[in-house]
Amino acid sequence: MPATARKLVQKPRLRAYYATVLVTRVEEWWVEAESEEEARALLTSGQGHHAGFGDRVHVEVERLLEGAEE
Repeated sequence: MPATARKLVQKPRLRAYYATVLVTRVEEWWVEAESEEEARALLTSGQGHHAGFGDRVHVEVERLLEGAEE
């Protein structure tokens, strides 16, 4: 395609889209406890220690909004 013809081809205009996304991932947490029941109770109440970010296991787009045009 000649250079002049390429200039005439219009690229599609990109638009911004914003989304509310539900992301489920597996993370590693730890807690010191005297029993498994106590450990579960502490972890459930958010009192554990975060060992690191895990792998995403599920992503679901809940809502998608088109951004304002400029």
